[in-house]
Amino acid sequence: MEKPALTLYLAAPRGFCAGVDRAIKIVEMALEKWGAPVYVRHEIVHNRFVVDGLRAKGAVFVEELSDCPPDRPVIFSAHGVPKSVPAEARAREMLYVDATCPLVSKVHIEAERHHLNGLQMVMIGHAGHPETVGTMGQLPDGEVLLVETPADVATLKVRDAQKLAFITQTTLSVDDTAAVVAALRARFPAIVGPHKEDICYATTNRQAAVKAVAPRIDALLVIGAPNSSNSRRLVEVGRSSGCAYSQLVQRAEDIDWRALDGARAVGITAGASAPEVLVDEVIAAFRDHFEVTLERVETAQENVEFKVPRVLREPA
Repeated sequence: MEKPALTLYLAAPRGFCAGVDRAIKIVEMALEKWGAPVYVRHEIVHNRFVVDGLRAKGAVFVEELSDCPPDRPVIFSAHGVPKSVPAEARAREMLYVDATCPLVSKVHIEAERHHLNGLQMVMIGHAGHPETVGTMGQLPDGEVLLVETPADVATLKVRDAQKLAFITQTTLSVDDTAAVVAALRARFPAIVGPHKEDICYATTNRQAAVKAVAPRIDALLVIGAPNSSNSRRLVEVGRSSGCAYSQLVQRAEDIDWRALDGARAVGITAGASAPEVLVDEVIAAFRDHFEVTLERVETAQENVEFKVPRVLREPA
């Protein structure tokens, strides 16, 4: 039977960002330097395929530092950790490597600076997300207030409306954040913002690529994990940009082919922690079902690279 014709629009940039690339490299280099097992507190990045691959090499993923033996190296995830975690590691005389993305660390430093200047922080972020937990944990309790939506801003109870600053989780939707920032500035005109938007370059670029693809397609597939904030935001951006059928899939096996029946143009992108091998797998699955024409839609080029910590570059 003849396969129906379909154009696949590949959004670019997509997939791994420099922070994720660095975090994975840190685990691999630690295994090389110290041998297995190397412990990792929390998933190093939010992607099951990546985590399973590192587990197979000897990484052991745990939720808390108390689950780690004191005589093996431990790595902190790319999302960042509260200050109490490295403090506990030092108290237990553990060897630890911090894989926090440098762009997340920048937000931590910003929060600290504002705190030293006597300002209370408002963080725009998702409750319970590891990055939010890590950033709020940089300062004493009560010094960082969390808001998710403009509605949250209306009920915010602050210490002094004249002494406020805001920071942002790096993986949010650029548009949603703008609405919350506008609400904060309207209610607290004296609030201090970051010199440069906290939303990371990779989040911004991937969302811009989806916006460029959305008007041309009948459906958008975002390859990423359900607990990946930046991947879920890409689905939302697809929908708000005019592609009603925007879905998150972890692997090719998750694609709902019946929902794509009659589609003639489909967009594909991947969250910042999804490897390109999963994109290739999805394209191959489409070739099984359709006569595929591939088109690339590129809105930016990325050449960012972050160095791994010095301890891993030094000989053992």
